[in-house]
Amino acid sequence: MSRDALVGNLTAMLQDAGFAVSDRCAIRPKSFDLAARRGEDLVLLKVLSNIDAFDAATGAEMRRLGAYLNATPMVIGLRTRDEDLESDVVYFRHGVPVFAPDTAMGLFVEGVPPLVYAAPGGLYVNIDGDLLADEREEQDMSLGQLANELGVSRRTVSKYEDGMNASVEVAMRLEEMFDAPLTAPVDVLEDGADEVRDAEPTPEDPDADPDDEPMVTVMTRVGFDVHPTTRAPFKAVSEDHEASDDADAWDVREDTILTGHSAFTRAAEKRARIMASIGDVTRTRSVYFVDRSKRESVDGTAIVEREEVEKMRDAEELRELIRERADVEERPA
Repeated sequence: MSRDALVGNLTAMLQDAGFAVSDRCAIRPKSFDLAARRGEDLVLLKVLSNIDAFDAATGAEMRRLGAYLNATPMVIGLRTRDEDLESDVVYFRHGVPVFAPDTAMGLFVEGVPPLVYAAPGGLYVNIDGDLLADEREEQDMSLGQLANELGVSRRTVSKYEDGMNASVEVAMRLEEMFDAPLTAPVDVLEDGADEVRDAEPTPEDPDADPDDEPMVTVMTRVGFDVHPTTRAPFKAVSEDHEASDDADAWDVREDTILTGHSAFTRAAEKRARIMASIGDVTRTRSVYFVDRSKRESVDGTAIVEREEVEKMRDAEELRELIRERADVEERPA
């Protein structure tokens, strides 16, 4: 299956499952292809035929964007260099969960998160330690007896009951012995992935492109924290932690703005349209700073000349200008 077909199939699947899906980020370089939201679940999706093409820089950017936008980054792919991805298994690349399309179907459409995750050494599952201890005690079995049955140490069984994960083979033997479900799913939409991958802090922001430094300076002066990007359709995510954030279902967040900057060309107009579509899904505002333009907005992305914002005194004044130009009232309800 071609990558374009895979993106199209994934978009249709998400829409059928009740997700609002952004336009495809058809620009390069790009850290993600689609943003999708259902209720409070927001995901940023990268689609690849071969997941070996997913590099560390893209992984770091997706994780940063996930932190700034309260989203879960994910990769949907078909295979690695050596083999097809297995169904109902979560893989990880550079701290980002990776699924086969069938696994995504189960998660998004059927509401069934995968039970198994891949890690160095094989396939593993989450063991419900409390339930395991209850079942063992109910059968009047000591830690040592269970350890002998499994062919592991007493300390290993104790760790299982304390929450250590187990290989698929061990989990199957435990469930057969006690005739009870003892495994818990890896629900990445509920931060479940954090339980099965190495804890890693959010990667540090990259340096801003020298051409964008004036924009960063202006946004910082009026009170925003500016997080530059390197592979997103926008140049930065700008946050104002002093803004109120009492948005209802389709109001946009006042504290986060997708921020672009360049001369106003056809390419810039295309980026502004993509930013508006992503903003609709992520519930953020978007603004594109230019030197000169006769346009005031593009599909909901406010177009602001840099001289206008240089005269502003605070973040609220800028937010008000963006509201006026973005025609937020026309966004879908």
